[in-house]
Amino acid sequence: MKDRLRQEGQRLQTALRTLDRQTVFVLMMAIVLVILQHAVGSRRFFRMELAPLFPDAWRGVLAWGWWFGTQGITGFVLPVLALVFLFRRRPSEIGLGAGDWKLASVLALLYLPLVAIGTWVLSDSLEFQAQYPHYQPAALDWRFFLIYEALFLFYWIGWEYLWRGFVLFGTAHTFGLYAIFVQTVPFALLHLDKPLPEALLSIIGGVALGALVWRCRSFWIAVPIHAAQMLILDFWCTLRIRTGVSGIDPAALVDLLQAWLGG
Repeated sequence: MKDRLRQEGQRLQTALRTLDRQTVFVLMMAIVLVILQHAVGSRRFFRMELAPLFPDAWRGVLAWGWWFGTQGITGFVLPVLALVFLFRRRPSEIGLGAGDWKLASVLALLYLPLVAIGTWVLSDSLEFQAQYPHYQPAALDWRFFLIYEALFLFYWIGWEYLWRGFVLFGTAHTFGLYAIFVQTVPFALLHLDKPLPEALLSIIGGVALGALVWRCRSFWIAVPIHAAQMLILDFWCTLRIRTGVSGIDPAALVDLLQAWLGG
């Protein structure tokens, strides 16, 4: 029995020596960061621990701001510090450089019209109108809408870097192109509570954004693309909620804009 245990111990040590430390760290740390974000960065934590420090009228939007801000820290600041100082990686090696910014800019400009059309169609669903904007008072008050969307940018930087930067570039030397699919799995699973069409589209979106970032060698391109999707969807849903206009044909769009501008 002792010899068997000693042999198993030796096999374990041999196996551990074959593991790439950075890859193991990145994959395990990504899990820890998600758990930390949900525990300390949640709106529930803000309401229980921090809300009494602020006026009642602002607690709702600040709860979302707390969530967005902590996502920026756990998804961007901490991963960047880990890769730069623990593993001595240069910014360009971990997706922080400009990369092929010309290609990225062209693709983003070509993609935005598709986003506007796609989110226009999705916003006609009552299920989507019940979800977006996540902070419902933003749909009824443009002041809160602008504040909410501005704070959302911190979230997108943290959210995109965690998957399209930290996990993608942090494991690329081990998995190669397969790193695109590795980062897609947790990204899509974190959409389980979304409407079914969005949850399924997150699989395609995760692969597409991962491939785009891989090609451009910079995670920054993913931020405006993903942020624009949410901003435009929030905008369409807000206008539909405020005006009551439904339908996806051009006439419905005209009616919606006239109702909004006329009101």
